[in-house]
Amino acid sequence: MPSVEQIAREIVAREGGYVNDPDDPGGATNYGVTIGTMRALGMDLNRDGRIDAADVRALTRAQAEQIFVEHYFRKPRLAELPGPLQASVFDMYVNAGANAVKILQRLVTRMGFRATDDGVVGPRTIAAVTDAAQAAPLHLADAYGIARRNYYYALADQRPASRKFARTKAGGKGGWITRAEEFVAPRYHLTDAEHRTRTSKWA
Repeated sequence: MPSVEQIAREIVAREGGYVNDPDDPGGATNYGVTIGTMRALGMDLNRDGRIDAADVRALTRAQAEQIFVEHYFRKPRLAELPGPLQASVFDMYVNAGANAVKILQRLVTRMGFRATDDGVVGPRTIAAVTDAAQAAPLHLADAYGIARRNYYYALADQRPASRKFARTKAGGKGGWITRAEEFVAPRYHLTDAEHRTRTSKWA
């Protein structure tokens, strides 16, 4: 299993550089770190007394990796989850915050291992996820990746402005879907036809 630092480097590479898409609720973002996160951490990088897009642009790749390791992996206790799940939950936590844990909690609850749907990795969640991993050691990571994919589709169903993140202009799989499927075995990837059927009702 790769180290958390290696996983963070992969996430930063996947996130790319500076963007400020008006359809992205996160606002100005660099290497996956949003302006909201930088404000919460007090990262006034140019020391001008305010934290704005200029500070987001100034963020380095190394700083982004450190933020992810400390605040998106260690602080939310993802290291206490079963190893096969850690990379996918970590990647999703960067992308969706505590919703990454809520998706996992709902999944294991549906499997019969009850966890409170609160987005917090506590003793009950750790126990439930551990039991689920023991019950389905070859399938839980794939099931979580599929649940991530379903979350993205549902989000795009509800928010038309976000559909461009789930479907390309040509109608193929968008970044959200391909990102989720990076953590799913190829046999569970949707075909292009299945993806197009799933998104056919979108304008």
